[in-house]
Amino acid sequence: MSMRMNETDTVVDRMVNFFVEHEDLRTKSWFLSNSPGPLITILAAYLYFCLYAGPRYMRDRKPYELKTTLLIYNAFQVLLSYVLFYEGYKGGWGGHYSFRCQEVIYETDPISMRMAGAVWLYYIAKLTELLDTVFFVLRKRQRQVSFLHLYHHTLMPVCAFVGVKYFAGGHGTLLGFINSFIHIVMYAYYLLSALGPKVQKYLWWKKYLTIMQIIQFLIIFVHTLQIQFQPNCKFPKSIAALLTFNAGLFTYMFSAFYVKSYKKEAAQAARDALKSEEKKE
Repeated sequence: MSMRMNETDTVVDRMVNFFVEHEDLRTKSWFLSNSPGPLITILAAYLYFCLYAGPRYMRDRKPYELKTTLLIYNAFQVLLSYVLFYEGYKGGWGGHYSFRCQEVIYETDPISMRMAGAVWLYYIAKLTELLDTVFFVLRKRQRQVSFLHLYHHTLMPVCAFVGVKYFAGGHGTLLGFINSFIHIVMYAYYLLSALGPKVQKYLWWKKYLTIMQIIQFLIIFVHTLQIQFQPNCKFPKSIAALLTFNAGLFTYMFSAFYVKSYKKEAAQAARDALKSEEKKE
């Protein structure tokens, strides 16, 4: 029994030492970056509102339109996503970083700090994106509050927090860089959609946003997987493995969503069209 307890203590000590040793001192004092407590509180309140308090509050109320709010919010997200993509480009992926393997550089030179700042801003962006679900609830679009949606919006701030606190740079930022570009397109779509039916009828490209998201996770899956086969790569292989697993899981979940939302709808539309033709005959 004593030997098992010692072994357990050793594993726990190693885990604690790993996180203490890898703590990024550059970002420790930045807003919401020192302790996970505030993030856990925010996410707990988010899930409570979206799953219980919000639907209960809206049960006997008419849905809010929020037209002006959505226009401002989506325009803000487009701008924020552009800034993140630009900072990611200038901070590393525009030429300073290697797409094959990029270690985290814990230095205070301007370029390294620029990427660290971009990682922190990405973390804040993931928190602001929680409002996506809040607006769904207030507009009584509860059907859109799916498991995939909640899982994605809850997990991304956690991943971003880990990035800020321990790995504010390096290969892990590739996801944020690609994701920011996709969010420029995605929130531009939502912005145009918020303009009303006159514009919505021209928005035929919604399903391609899902395809773009699937492609981004496939890229991250491949890029982080190949790190495991590079003995000289100094990016933490344990973190790369977690990124690989997460990217693989998101690839599956978004692909399943695509099939359910678009392929089956297309098949049903084809069947309806065939029945309509048969009736005419």
